[in-house]
Formats: sequence, structure tokens, C-alpha cells
Amino acid sequence: MLRYLLSFILFLLSSNAYAQFTTVIEWRSINTDNSGDTIFYDPDRKLDWNDFKGTPVESSIAAAITESGFGYRMSMQSKNGRTTVNITVFCYFNKMRSWVKPGMDSDYALTHEQHHFDITYINTCLFIRKLRAAGFTSKNFGDLVDKIYNESYHALNKMQDDYDGDTQNGRLKRMQFAWNKKIDDFLDSLITN
Repeated sequence: MLRYLLSFILFLLSSNAYAQFTTVIEWRSINTDNSGDTIFYDPDRKLDWNDFKGTPVESSIAAAITESGFGYRMSMQSKNGRTTVNITVFCYFNKMRSWVKPGMDSDYALTHEQHHFDITYINTCLFIRKLRAAGFTSKNFGDLVDKIYNESYHALNKMQDDYDGDTQNGRLKRMQFAWNKKIDDFLDSLITN
């Protein structure tokens, strides 16, 4: 009897070890209603100055500020020995924390700010690529998602700082045009991949 009980316990343990674990990574559906204070990235919708609802910081050297970022939601479902983790990724622009100083709302400045949002989108796509390439297991997925997110968020901040540093917040037109091309080329490569 003890032998049958041990065999049964080993069977249960081995079946749990081979339980199926899948990860589904999806892009958040685009909400075309931008009446709230958040705009989710849509490659077909460019920012306009009406999206910048925040109060300008007069002491800032910037003519305008784009507050954007990316995040994810994770949920897990287990059924019949199969576990599925859903990771939904989103990229956003915060209207209430983005601003432009009076008289500084030129097309040139808007292109600079749009490219800040585009940089956020680029890094969101790179985050998704890293998630899809990760070897998730039932034991490592939580820590691994956090690690990838932190690395990706650091890369986003570095790229934003490099962009503003190289262009001096858009004041160096030659460098701004070089970054415009770099960002546009990167966006084109995301579409073709």
C-alpha cells in the first residue's frame, strides 16, 4: 500500500513539473477616445498643442515638456494544469503633466515633443521584444518581467536624456534634424519588422 501511495505522489509531482506554462504578450488596444488625460500611442495620431494641458514651469529652460511612459499589467490564470500569464503593455502620454509655455508653440517645437513620445514608443517596442525573447517559467516570470522592465525603463530614460542633451532641448537645429532622421528610421524599422 505504501509503495502505491509513493508511486501516486511521484506521479502527481511529475505531472506538476510538466504542467504547461505559457506567456501571452499583447499590445494594449488603442483607445481612440482621447477625451481623458491620457493618450495611448497610435502611430497614425500625432500630438498637437491642444494635448498639452499642464501648467508651464516658468523657471524651466524647456519651451515644452512631454510626460510619457510605458507600463504593463500582468494577470495569471491556471486551469487543468495549464498556467497562462497575460502581459499587456501600453505606452502613454499624460496631458495634465505635459505643457508648453505661451508663445513657444511652434511646429518645430511640436516635432521635438512628438519625438519624445516616439522615443517612448520605440523603447516600449524594445521592451516587448525582450519579453517575447525571455525564457519564462512558472518560477521566474515575476522577477524576470520586473528585471526586463527596469532595464527597458533605464534605456528609455537614457535615450530621452541623450536626445535632449545632443539637441540642447531642440535648440541645436542641425542635431535636431539628425535625431529626427534617427527616430523616423527607427520607427520605420519597427513597422517593417
